[in-house]
Amino acid sequence: MTNAWDSVELPQGEAKVQAVRSMFDAIAPRYDLVNRIMTFRLDVRWRRKAIRSLALPAGSLILDLASGTGDMCIDLRNAGYQPLSMDLSLGMLIADRSNAPRTQTDILHLPCADKSVDGVTCGFALRNLLDLNIFFAELSRVTRVGGRIALLDVGIPTNPFIKWGNNIYFGKIVPRIGGLLSNRAAYNYLPKSVAYLPSSTEMVNMLSNNGFTHVEHHQLSFGLTQLLLATRA
Repeated sequence: MTNAWDSVELPQGEAKVQAVRSMFDAIAPRYDLVNRIMTFRLDVRWRRKAIRSLALPAGSLILDLASGTGDMCIDLRNAGYQPLSMDLSLGMLIADRSNAPRTQTDILHLPCADKSVDGVTCGFALRNLLDLNIFFAELSRVTRVGGRIALLDVGIPTNPFIKWGNNIYFGKIVPRIGGLLSNRAAYNYLPKSVAYLPSSTEMVNMLSNNGFTHVEHHQLSFGLTQLLLATRA
């Protein structure tokens, strides 16, 4: 299944869901190591920025979606929150180091009651989802009024020079790093997967249409990463 990422066309529909699950199961054992190397540890800064931006009271219940090996959950707990970990990939949940309560689930269909959490985080998974509008509707359903969400994903730099360098690094170098340390086919997916993401304007509008207010879009590290913030209306 991981060879799906080597094809010219990215998989769609249920084929995408199966490919994403298989890919993350395969790369789970060395996922953190590769992340630290390929981002020069900037991923740590981006996650902590997202968590600070929640600006919720200590003890708030935060749902971390596509939680991976638990990095965000660890940072959430360190910030004084109560994290809950949910991910599609069983391999990732097995590798989770956070000791947060864990659930394997399709995050388009959350096993949560309406208005049951104070906030939601999601790190670098929007492009992996089958339908972002359904995802945003689920976030709206489970987040209490006044709750906050912080969503990270890869970005497209607007500066031509940074964009050029980013294309070379993520298109040529990152797949080699991933191939040496983990799974080459999976890390071929990273530069291609940006094509799945709608524009920032479209995502802001989708969140607004799904019951969120004060929706903000921020470029981090000159646009290498993007952060979406919003409050449940």
